[in-house]
Amino acid sequence: MIYTDTRDSSVKTDFRTAVMGGMNPATGGLYIPVSFPKLPSSFINKNPEPSFRDIAFNMAKPYVEGEIPDEDLMAIIQDAYPFTPKVVPVDSHSYVLELFHGPTCAFKDFGARFMARVMSYFNKSENGTLHILVATSGDTGSAVGSAFHNVPGLDVTILYPEGKISKIQEKQLSTFTGNVRALKVKGTFDDCQKLVKTAFTDAELRKEFRLSSANSINISRLLPQSFYYMYSSLVVKNRAPLDSKLENPAIISIVPSGNFGNLTSGLIAKEMGAPIAGFVAATNTNRTIPDWIATGDYNPRPSVETYANAMDVGAPSNYERIKAMYSLEQVRQMFASYWLDNNGIKEAITECNTKNGYIIDPHGAIGWKAWNDIRNGGMKDLVNGKKGDYTKPGLTANVPEWANQVVNNNSVGIILETAHPAKFGSTVKDAIGREPAIPESLQAVMELPDQAIPMENDYEQFKAWLKANLAK
Repeated sequence: MIYTDTRDSSVKTDFRTAVMGGMNPATGGLYIPVSFPKLPSSFINKNPEPSFRDIAFNMAKPYVEGEIPDEDLMAIIQDAYPFTPKVVPVDSHSYVLELFHGPTCAFKDFGARFMARVMSYFNKSENGTLHILVATSGDTGSAVGSAFHNVPGLDVTILYPEGKISKIQEKQLSTFTGNVRALKVKGTFDDCQKLVKTAFTDAELRKEFRLSSANSINISRLLPQSFYYMYSSLVVKNRAPLDSKLENPAIISIVPSGNFGNLTSGLIAKEMGAPIAGFVAATNTNRTIPDWIATGDYNPRPSVETYANAMDVGAPSNYERIKAMYSLEQVRQMFASYWLDNNGIKEAITECNTKNGYIIDPHGAIGWKAWNDIRNGGMKDLVNGKKGDYTKPGLTANVPEWANQVVNNNSVGIILETAHPAKFGSTVKDAIGREPAIPESLQAVMELPDQAIPMENDYEQFKAWLKANLAK
């Protein structure tokens, strides 16, 4: 497979370079495959559907062809995934895709564990340490830290915004030792992300250290996240006729979105043949992408702190990939977009629990509310010409090509639940009156000592720290 650059389509490189470099240091662009091969219809139409690991192997194979032999690829996948996603029906037309059954209880485990093993595989033939720099708005850092902890030849520095993530999320980040450490930055996630991106384009720093990224700017994070879109859509395709009595419903993936890496992974799955009719980009007050879809103008802005902190991103990196893959009109045909403010988030957690008995986290709650509103008149209003105000919470006034499938009650939704609700215990308790049970893996980390290093939002200070502390 050949990979190119979102900012320079003349660039042609291989998977190894794209993974180990993270992004193109010459342009600052992100790597994307030049094509998205489709899986055979015989594979897509199996009933029962293939296992998650079989799907992962068959989806990954064309992207690593000629660079990772089949046996090694299968070993990477088996080691990365001792867990699977779970598709949980909450009503006859709605499913929650639980992505929190990995070691750090967040969807980032799916991308980070695959990426760590691929990097370790490629790094065996390199001299010296590969340094991973990663910015996090919540769950990325802990998933990356867990995936890379004690992996030989790899070293990880995580940047997170001090005081702007939940207590459990911060504990997961601040307690790593050995080859993983966390810097708590006085600023926002966007500030952390800018520090990391600046380091990647710093020629002096890159001459001194081998650097790569573990954010969703790295293609080896995005590709494995596409596995669970394919898996969930095939599960729902096979069971929807039993649950909803619909023989061939339009399957809509509702995606809580911040940096828009997760949604980009869904686009990859759709390109490869996943039976997904469309997507709902569901976000919080940081509504840069919904505004772009509504107006055609992309205006990144400083991020705003919300209850759904992993989506507190004002300048989503993966906008570049979406824009490189599709025109705005094509995006509008595939996407509905939706956002909620803090009051709406809390109300959605309450409403989901009251209606379905399901305890959902703040990010999934936005997705659940988006789907609930869409199928209960919201999309019908748009089809009938009612114009929503994109500056107010709710649906953006955009009618995707699958809208009539919803209006005609011929659709089902898959809501991505991206993190365990216990990671946001206080917000959930405010909404439903009790905290969700804490998984053992999260309980254990709460008893570890904090190790985070304070850092100003200043690139020169960050660079000096890297030069003084990273092994060559």
